[in-house]
Order: sequence, then structure tokens, then C-alpha cells
Amino acid sequence: MRKLLNEELDRLTVEEYKRAEKLPVTVVLDNIRSQNNIGSVFRTADAFLLEGIRLCGITATPPHREIHKTALGATETVPWSYWEHTLDAVADLKKKGYQILAVEQVEDGDSLEQLMASPSQKYAVIFGHEIRGVDQHVVDISDRCIEIPQYGTKHSLNIAVAAGIVIWEIFRQMSL
Repeated sequence: MRKLLNEELDRLTVEEYKRAEKLPVTVVLDNIRSQNNIGSVFRTADAFLLEGIRLCGITATPPHREIHKTALGATETVPWSYWEHTLDAVADLKKKGYQILAVEQVEDGDSLEQLMASPSQKYAVIFGHEIRGVDQHVVDISDRCIEIPQYGTKHSLNIAVAAGIVIWEIFRQMSL
């Protein structure tokens, strides 16, 4: 095996990326503290051609040095908007026909393995505060809550890791 060179990776240019068909998935970041996490989510959204990100509450917005450090330019490709209140961002998406998926541990939630993402459906996937998670009021208006199964002593994942797992699974299901 030989590692591929960057020029062999067939990467899109920024202009090609902007013209490319996007996966009908929007990420909602509900009061994320860490700019490194925010940048990582931008990078994941770019990797899987998501249509955009909504940054809510205390979530920092580009341009910011710490976001750029992990986004590696993805803030220039992935459309984003800022919303002061996560509830407003989610209500707007719901009105536009998105199925609202909060990634949170709740009573009677669905394991990620139970998600059956349809290519004909639009999705908004909400990731919450690193300590408090998705706000309960946002959970209340969500269509479903999904949880990543975990088997060790910890019952949470870093938000950037959780976003990578969930976004990959949705992309995989919608791209079949």
C-alpha cells in the first residue's frame, strides 16, 4: 500500500463544493462552548456535503482563530447562520419540513441503529452543550431523540466525536 498524495484525492475546489448537490441535513449547535468542537463540526459537515450549520446561543461564530484551527477552511464552504435562540432555529426548520433529531439521552429514545434515514426527507440534527446537552425545551419540540450506544464507564462522547458518528450514519443511510 502507498499513501495517496493530496493531488490524488480528487478534492473539490471551493467553487465546485458550492455547486455540488448537498445532503438535506442541517446541523444545529445548541450552546456549544468549545470553538475546537465547532470547527470540527464544520469540517465534518464539509466532508459529507451537508447543506449547513445553525450556530445558536453561546456558540461562537467564524471568524475565530480556534474555530479555524480545526475547521481547516470548512467555514468558507459550509453555509452557516447564527440564531440567538436554539428554539427559534429549530422551529424555523420544523416549519420548513425538516425532521428534528436531537442527539440526547432521554427516556424512550431511539438508539442510532434504529434510525432509518430516508433520502427524500430533510433532517436537522441537534447537538448540545458539552456538559448540559441539548436543552430540555429543544428536546420537547424534537421529533425524535437518538442516542449513540456506549458500553464503558462514561456515558457521553465529545460533541465533535458524536457529530462525526451520527453524521456518518445519516450520510451512509441516505447514500445507499
